[in-house]
Amino acid sequence: MSELILKNEAYKIIGICMEVHNCLGHGFLEIVYKDAIQYEFSRADIPFEREKRYEVNYKGIILPHKFYADFVVYDQIILEVKGVSALTDEFTAQCINYLKISGNKLALLVNFGALKLQYKRIVF
Repeated sequence: MSELILKNEAYKIIGICMEVHNCLGHGFLEIVYKDAIQYEFSRADIPFEREKRYEVNYKGIILPHKFYADFVVYDQIILEVKGVSALTDEFTAQCINYLKISGNKLALLVNFGALKLQYKRIVF
């Protein structure tokens, strides 16, 4: 059986998301959860970058469309925050785009819109 990549780091991130969900519950806009997560990351001295911008280089030119990951945590993990009734394949595809453009190996897709926190590990 293979070992989960970035297991301890992902565990800390999911723990913070659970704390935020326990305190705020479901039903807020995504921005509220992002603000709370940012506060908790800062409080826990977890390195992160919010709204990390990525550009696509195609044959030496930068394409006009930019990608913005909600968070890049520990310089290695994409954290994508949602506030929807259910996670869909479209959100997984969005995370895969971020992984492809960033070169990172792990994304965490987290949904605050359900009664219980939903999350998914995406490895690329």
